[in-house]
Amino acid sequence: MEPLPVVDAVKLAGSVAPLDMSLFGLFGHADMIGKVVMIGLLCISVFTWALIFDKISKISRLKNRAEFFEERFWSAGSLDMLYEKIKRPADPMQAVFVAGMKEWRNANDKGLLATPQGRTSIQNRIDRVLQVTIGREMALIETWMTFLASVSSVAPFIGLFGTVWGIMRSFIGIAAAQNTSLAVVAPGIAEALLATAIGLVAAIPATAAYNKFSTEIGRYGARLENFANDFMATLSRNMEEN
Repeated sequence: MEPLPVVDAVKLAGSVAPLDMSLFGLFGHADMIGKVVMIGLLCISVFTWALIFDKISKISRLKNRAEFFEERFWSAGSLDMLYEKIKRPADPMQAVFVAGMKEWRNANDKGLLATPQGRTSIQNRIDRVLQVTIGREMALIETWMTFLASVSSVAPFIGLFGTVWGIMRSFIGIAAAQNTSLAVVAPGIAEALLATAIGLVAAIPATAAYNKFSTEIGRYGARLENFANDFMATLSRNMEEN
């Protein structure tokens, strides 16, 4: 008698082929809209991290240069000597100093510091110049902060849209297959949740970075304000001595 053939696998009615449940497999199983959402969020995440590292480097460099210039400012023999050494402002604090010194020297060359009324007018003018310069420099420092704030608030909703779209598509597929087994339901739900996960991956670092950078930039802005006040006090003493 011949041996019975061995059955390796039996396909039952309504069964589905096994799907790749890895991240790449779930991405490949998504439709065009799901892929666009996930690719867009991944691009936003990569750009966010590049921006975070760039901001960390710039803020650290600004603080180091500010500390170095403050030491030069207080140790300088005179403001004119320090002004002559600065060929080109290399940081916001130097830009504030140069703007104030230009206004003061122009007024001194025109003889506007000879009277008390003239000195008061020049002090007010220099103070306005310093505030305008601080505002301009702080606006440059705060570049891309709005982008971080937008990513932290919008990215989860973009991911949620991808999830809702994926779940809706999954339910439509379930209804068409008339099969509610886990093998049919799980891939579509996992694919849909992947979009939310990528949205959170983009939003969480952006939120943490925005809060951190906002604090650091605020402290730097206060440092510029304090320097401007000290600079104005020094100029006032020089005007009184002259």
